[in-house]
Amino acid sequence: MQFTVAVAMTDPTHYTALARTAEELGFAQVAVPDSSFWSEQVSDAYPYTADGGRMWTEDTPFAEPFMAVAAMAAVTERIRFCTHVIKVGVRNPLLLAKQVSTAAVLSGNRFTFGAGVGWLKEEFEWCGQSYDGRGKRVDESLDALLQVLSGEWASYDGEHVQFGRLKMPPAPTERVPVYIGGHTPVALRRTARFGDGWTSAMIGLEEFRSVHAELTGMLSAAGRSTDGFAFQVASSDRYGLDGYKELEAAGATDIVTVPWVFYGVPMDGELAAKQDGLRQFAADILEKW
Repeated sequence: MQFTVAVAMTDPTHYTALARTAEELGFAQVAVPDSSFWSEQVSDAYPYTADGGRMWTEDTPFAEPFMAVAAMAAVTERIRFCTHVIKVGVRNPLLLAKQVSTAAVLSGNRFTFGAGVGWLKEEFEWCGQSYDGRGKRVDESLDALLQVLSGEWASYDGEHVQFGRLKMPPAPTERVPVYIGGHTPVALRRTARFGDGWTSAMIGLEEFRSVHAELTGMLSAAGRSTDGFAFQVASSDRYGLDGYKELEAAGATDIVTVPWVFYGVPMDGELAAKQDGLRQFAADILEKW
């Protein structure tokens, strides 16, 4: 089991210091969120809360994720970084490939690409992308992106993604792991096709058990093993040493957590208090694992 520190809804000016502290304490990764803007107009319910409301407000700060990774990578040596998750559907696939490649290169192959579709119609349309047909377009984008990241000549002629022969140096010297997000059957099929791992939004233990069983079956049907496959879980109902052990027994390999909230420090709390929360979590969990 490894533990990933999520910095979602945290002051971006805290990121580098938190990354350094997390590295010193033995956390495996820092997870950065993706949110381009807050739209007053919302056509769709947020899919990961019971009431469909967003868990943040119009004043919650979000940094551009790839720039955030580059900044944190520059002040650390060992800890990895992952996106949790990039909304592939709102982006141009070639520009996205350049961002992923650059993050991997500048971090010294310490980058994992967490990828999802996106849920907000306004974010698609206001970023110049069609909301309709988004699933198929994301599949084509991921397929094309993986070819481009190889560093070899690539071209693509899909229904939604087209480009002629090109190379995109510098390419990462190691494969960039790809974690696919989403809880629906179509998201799990996408994971079995493209993913080196799967990553959750907030999810309960019983739902995770169901997802794990379904995805394991899909991987097997695709001729793939779960050996080395990552199940990254952001838990909504299991915490502490015993709770994390339950998640591990259910198949989780990576826990995404915001350590300081367990010690009474809010998302907009002071940096020093968040660092103390990291230290206390390390003493309570990491050192006893």
